[in-house]
Amino acid sequence: METTQLLAAIDEEISRLTQARSLLAGGALKVQSGSSVSSGRRALSPEARKRIADAQKKRWAKAKRAAR
Repeated sequence: METTQLLAAIDEEISRLTQARSLLAGGALKVQSGSSVSSGRRALSPEARKRIADAQKKRWAKAKRAAR
């Protein structure tokens, strides 16, 4: 068996074992794909992000005026 065939067989077995483990764990195991791993934080809409940024800029301007 060539190296590439051996690696393909190993990858296939890993995939089957991962699926089996996921089923046994009640679907609690999530397979991570690349860098799209969720950090568990909530995503903000662009509008909410802008409101927060505007409010912070207002606070900074108020603090700057008070420091004068």
